[in-house]
Amino acid sequence: MTKITIIGSEKSGKTTLAGKLGKKSNVTDITMYDYAKNDRILTTIDATGYPASVKALVTALNLSDIALLCIPPTGLDPLSAECIIALDLMNYKHGIVVLTKSDTSYAIAHEELQAKLKKITAGTALENWDYISVSTTSFEGMEELKELIFTVGNRVAEELKELDSLRPRIYIDQSFNVTGIGCVVLGVTTQGTINAKDKMIAYPTKKELEIRSIQMHDVDVKSAPAGSRVGLALKGIQSKDIDRGFVVSQEEAVATDFIMKCTLSPLAKEFNLGDMLHLYVGLQSAPVKVVEITEGENKVEKASPGKEYTLKLSGSKEVAYSKEDRFIFANLDEKQRFIAYGYEQ
Repeated sequence: MTKITIIGSEKSGKTTLAGKLGKKSNVTDITMYDYAKNDRILTTIDATGYPASVKALVTALNLSDIALLCIPPTGLDPLSAECIIALDLMNYKHGIVVLTKSDTSYAIAHEELQAKLKKITAGTALENWDYISVSTTSFEGMEELKELIFTVGNRVAEELKELDSLRPRIYIDQSFNVTGIGCVVLGVTTQGTINAKDKMIAYPTKKELEIRSIQMHDVDVKSAPAGSRVGLALKGIQSKDIDRGFVVSQEEAVATDFIMKCTLSPLAKEFNLGDMLHLYVGLQSAPVKVVEITEGENKVEKASPGKEYTLKLSGSKEVAYSKEDRFIFANLDEKQRFIAYGYEQ
């Protein structure tokens, strides 16, 4: 199973490309497309709620293992640049830069654009990503793109095997009631292996539950390893008690206030003591107020781009997380909204 997210600006051709890679299924602020042939299964996610909502972008990326960044012949614009910053802050390991609408440009122009993008992304998480030119009109490069996606997917699959022995965690992105079955959720097993009849807990509400049954692509299975997109029938909990962003696990930390060791992007704008930021972890988001900024041993009034700080943050919404989780921070009042990443201290 390979899970990809297609991102880029509104004029990048990303949505048309997503439609060529699978059959449209679930539609919310993210749109999913499914493809299955022989032993190849592909889930494609288009963050259709972006750019209006950065949460849609973060959600789509956290539900996937591979990102496709779509860049049209006109090159970078502020939104595609924001996508690059988000991917870098998330330290997104696997991805492909897709030069779209190749039928409207010349080969030499694509080579020049690729060279420019490689220079811009040097030193970022995108530095070693593959590049490919495609057209959804002439279908140039489309078969090559599919092969490249599955090649990268095979590398991802090998890495995910190393996570099978960890404690299981599931990110929930949908919840609903099915007559005769009860609460059903859709999500991704981010680590560990889950089994039917496992007893677990839904965080942050800490409601106990049992996994009644598991489906993968509408097929009943007894267990699901790390990286699986799953549908779970749950016992002991109602659909109204679990929502997108919840983490089904056996142990999570839950908090509203945080002390974070944060690194600001060199391309972010400074922020000040008392400012409101948004934090994102997994599929969750929450507004938080900056109540203290420490640089080294000194308390300061503002945080500047490219530097490391310890932030004391105060919020009102409970967030579930693990100590190893990477938090992403955004200032929704800025044009370039992603500003920092951090870990809870």
